Amino acid sequence: MATVPTADVSTKDQLSLAYTPGVAEVCEAIAADPSLTRHYTWVPNTVAIVTDGTAVLGLGDIGPAAAMPVMEGKAVLFKQFGGVDGVPICLATTDVEEIIETVVRLAPSFGGINLEDISAPRCFEIEDRLKEALDIPVFHDDQHGTAVVTLAALVNALRLTGRAPESTRVVISGAGAAGVAIARILLAAGVEDIAVTDRKGVVSSERHDLTPSKKALAELTADRCGRRGTLADVFEGADVYIGVSGGTVPEDVVATMADDAIIFAMANPNPEVHPDVAHRHARVVATGRSDFPNQINNVLAFPGIFRGAFDAHASAITEGMKVAAADALAALVGDDLSEDYVIPSPFDPRVGPAVAAAVAEAARRDGVARS
Repeated sequence: MATVPTADVSTKDQLSLAYTPGVAEVCEAIAADPSLTRHYTWVPNTVAIVTDGTAVLGLGDIGPAAAMPVMEGKAVLFKQFGGVDGVPICLATTDVEEIIETVVRLAPSFGGINLEDISAPRCFEIEDRLKEALDIPVFHDDQHGTAVVTLAALVNALRLTGRAPESTRVVISGAGAAGVAIARILLAAGVEDIAVTDRKGVVSSERHDLTPSKKALAELTADRCGRRGTLADVFEGADVYIGVSGGTVPEDVVATMADDAIIFAMANPNPEVHPDVAHRHARVVATGRSDFPNQINNVLAFPGIFRGAFDAHASAITEGMKVAAADALAALVGDDLSEDYVIPSPFDPRVGPAVAAAVAEAARRDGVARS
């Protein structure tokens, strides 16, 4: 990564225009009308990629310094696939209040905030409070990027297997950031029967060990459809399995799923159900890995989502914008839909522009666009 100028400063006149005295005119104009920032600075095209290093990839709590390579990689992907400038911000604190205060104080320098690799359940409170405090997009990619791409792939998998969302039974293993967001976006898309599991079984209100975030999740999912018990209990007869937890699901449990099952085993590098096993019991299989078909990869979502939000000068990223991004991704598959092609490749040049256009339109529809 590097920061490079977009204007040449190789002569005295160019220097005088880009810096002193010419820059003073821009400063005075913005002081009189702060909205001019979006015309005369890089702020509206720049996202802060913020982490505390507590949930980095599959490496866990490795700290802010060790998280920097991942944040730099994220910035490269923002630029490559969305034309968005990303600045890695690795914070030397894990305190919720300090993270929120720091990001709020940094916010005038950025057009959006991408929260990254912050452990659950703290990530939920941090995102919610930053969304309340700021009038720029705040997006926790571990939650919502994963959820958007999962929904896109599932829309096509349901189409391929002849299922309707409202009559589809889904099991999600993992009640952390990704599991919660996937459950919520599937509910928004019309799926009604969802059971989310953690290490102790189905997340339902019958349990007395739930955190506030899991209690709220239980009320939206298992409580509605009466699901309870172990992962094996809810696997039997399920149409869809979505894994965002790690661990391994035994093959005899996988074998109890419904006919033409759908398995998205997304733990990296070891999927919860290895594709060789999954294919023996499911019609559609997806993973988080690039060496198998149907990779559920966040890069399909977050660059285009921020590009669209920035194009609309949106004050927030709404649920409608996320669903629109998923629909746009799903639509790119079109008539080429097959068991090995339910989601486009990250290198498909149509992805970024399609997601951005859909998100910008949804921002205007949802009333958060300012242009």
